[in-house]
Amino acid sequence: MRMLSGLLALLLLALPVQATEEVLSFDNETQRRLYLQLTAELRCPQCQNQNIADSNAVVSVDMRQKTYDMVMQGSSRTEVLDYMVDRYGYFVHYQPPLNRYTLLLWLAPLLMLLGLGWLQFKRRRMQLSTDSNEAAEPAAQLDAELDKLIDQYRSKK
Repeated sequence: MRMLSGLLALLLLALPVQATEEVLSFDNETQRRLYLQLTAELRCPQCQNQNIADSNAVVSVDMRQKTYDMVMQGSSRTEVLDYMVDRYGYFVHYQPPLNRYTLLLWLAPLLMLLGLGWLQFKRRRMQLSTDSNEAAEPAAQLDAELDKLIDQYRSKK
């Protein structure tokens, strides 16, 4: 009996933990698909690596609601994206456009690769020149010792 009451208490404590799911109604299938596409395509400004469909942050909930409202009012995909970018910046869209504000964002990976390649090239070049200098020094020492031995041998004759 005691075990049963403990189990019942645990079940009652777990009730508030249950996840809630948004129940949205759409006029047609096109609106539903547009809403799902937009919520998957927009990034949560707070979470940064989650789209607003998967995030439970307050800002994501607000963005989902605004997206729903705009879709229900007949706004196009472009209009919703433009509104969200105007309000939250280019970061909110997983596929930012190429323009003067996002140029560095698009070129950053290429610049990093070029920089790493250049550093690797300089490092190898420096290592090769150091290796050749180290190889030249012992050879010069050996030549000097050999000349010295030859002179000693000649002086003994």
